[in-house]
Order: sequence, then structure tokens, then C-alpha cells
Amino acid sequence: MRTSKGAITMASNNSGSNRLVVPGAKQALEQMKFEAAQELGVQIPADGYYGNVATRDAGSLGGYITKKLVQIAEQQLSGQQHR
Repeated sequence: MRTSKGAITMASNNSGSNRLVVPGAKQALEQMKFEAAQELGVQIPADGYYGNVATRDAGSLGGYITKKLVQIAEQQLSGQQHR
């Protein structure tokens, strides 16, 4: 976030904001993506390119993963283990 003459602006999307906060989490996030896709019936592209995946499917997958990540965080904050 930056200020400019009293106005607050957010950094643009191309600022590298998609970097992992915990670099070791990449493998776990990839596994979560594959499990979520399987549960939702979304076909994961073999080449890793999601440009040909329907927007609806990609959005469902992203929303599902976000929901699961929030659930895991809430469980950790309350002292429970996630499954």
C-alpha cells in the first residue's frame, strides 16, 4: 500500500503478490489443488496450463481451495488439527 498526496493506493497485481509466504508450502498447496479438482470433477491440465480450463471451473477450484485454507487456519487458531 502506498500513499500519494493523502490518497491510499494498493500495489498493482504484477508486483509479485502471488509469492508464497512460506516457501515450503508449495508442495502441500499443489496436493490440495489436485485433491480439490478431483472432488469437484475438474480436469487438471497435464501440461499445467490453465488457459483452456473453463472460467467457471477455475473459479470453483479457487474458491474451494480458499474455503479449505480458511478452514485449516481457523482450526489451527482454535488449537485443532486439520484433516
